[in-house]
Amino acid sequence: MVKVIVTGAAGKVGSAILRLALADKDVEVTGVLETKGHPLVGKPVEGAVKSSPPVADDLAAMTPWCDVIIDFTGPEASLAHFRLAAAKGKAIVIGTTGFSDEALREMENTPGARAVISPNMSVGMNLMFDIVEKVSKTLQDDYDIEIVEMHHRLKKDSPSGTAVKLMEIAESARPDKDWQEVFGRKGLIGERKHNEIGVLALRGGDVVGEHTVMFAGTGERLEITHRAYSRDNFARGAILAAKWIADKGPGIYTMKNVLGL
Repeated sequence: MVKVIVTGAAGKVGSAILRLALADKDVEVTGVLETKGHPLVGKPVEGAVKSSPPVADDLAAMTPWCDVIIDFTGPEASLAHFRLAAAKGKAIVIGTTGFSDEALREMENTPGARAVISPNMSVGMNLMFDIVEKVSKTLQDDYDIEIVEMHHRLKKDSPSGTAVKLMEIAESARPDKDWQEVFGRKGLIGERKHNEIGVLALRGGDVVGEHTVMFAGTGERLEITHRAYSRDNFARGAILAAKWIADKGPGIYTMKNVLGL
């Protein structure tokens, strides 16, 4: 049985992870974390099957009793939790987006760290990553690539980490190409350049997450779309990643590793 700590347990994804983890026969929730001063601190959270341990606000005090930390908080908090996990020899699963390049480099280069880091933990989305990579390598320069994403009005980072990942995957098909990344267009900008890759971010309502990659050629257009209707998709992927990394050695892994893609 994998012992996990769930951080950000009052958040939209954190609460879904906690609910599903409490119901999973292969997982034991040994700790639940929220920020200092949060009204839930000191109280258990009711799950569908059973209640959680009392919510705490000190991650370091809980780490001796866990195998894996599952973190969907924010860039600053997630980086701090990553550092603590590495220092304590614990594995961590991070689904937070919006990290700076400097933070990502630090995580990649932390000796002994064990982490699954992915901008999207959904199994379906990670299959889309794999498909987009294959399509991009096949179609090459004959098709223009455009990416459109939409999320709820409360999302803070733009474009989404998933859209950025899709862009990076598409670009990797032609590493020799001098890609020009365009984030939205306005004004008399002239015709589309051959090396452009466009990303458009939409925000509104309570949309959990939608991503479309378009390959626009002459006389045809191929579109690959993933729509998330529930945050349970991300939660299930995070729990799957926690089970997978529990007995793995040091390394920075992705959901591609978890799913064996």
